[in-house]
Amino acid sequence: MFAARAAAPRAPRATHASRASFARASLEKTPDFTAQKRKRVSFMPRLLDNNRAKHLTSDIQTWQRNVQRDISAVETVRFGDDCFVGEGTEIFAEPGRDVALGDGARVAARCFIHGPCAIGARASLNANAHIEGGAVGVTIGDDTRIGPRFSAFAFNHVFDDPETNIREQGVTSQGITIGKDVWIGASVCVTDGVHIGDHSVVGMGSVVTRDVEPYAVVAGNPARVIRYRKRPPPK
Repeated sequence: MFAARAAAPRAPRATHASRASFARASLEKTPDFTAQKRKRVSFMPRLLDNNRAKHLTSDIQTWQRNVQRDISAVETVRFGDDCFVGEGTEIFAEPGRDVALGDGARVAARCFIHGPCAIGARASLNANAHIEGGAVGVTIGDDTRIGPRFSAFAFNHVFDDPETNIREQGVTSQGITIGKDVWIGASVCVTDGVHIGDHSVVGMGSVVTRDVEPYAVVAGNPARVIRYRKRPPPK
């Protein structure tokens, strides 16, 4: 005969009242506004200039000083005054492939920048942009606005020999220059060797494969002149 084993006491089931109390306590928990605030300005750094008193608060300034200090400690990156770098952005700049941001430059969240690259004063780069400086570099002028998912590749693969793997044929680099006060729409790609003139506009989704004159409005793949904001002076 086996001895009867006493049943272990069961934990009391949560009552409707206790479940409601737990739910109420969860709702009453203070949200983490600090993290949300950083996320907001990371994806929309224009807010810092639209309403500095509201968004460029002391905690944001301290956070940015720390972010920029940490980047500069491990990469050859120079930041001007009042710069901003969003969450998730990665900047790589080996010696000789420097990255420099002018005063008031804004780089939004999740961008990738590999030098050489110079971003002018008050220029802005929106989320998920990708810049590869190649050997010569990418230069972006003062006050230029660049939309999300922008890409600039300042190099080209050599593929002249069909009998050799492309990866074994090396690359060339001429560099990319984007002028002052340029507006570049979302998802634009700029190829190596291109110069985009001051005060020009590049339409959304364009692939820019040749130079753009100052004040020109271009769009398409490949980008072509649609009109001029102002006729450039005769050459």
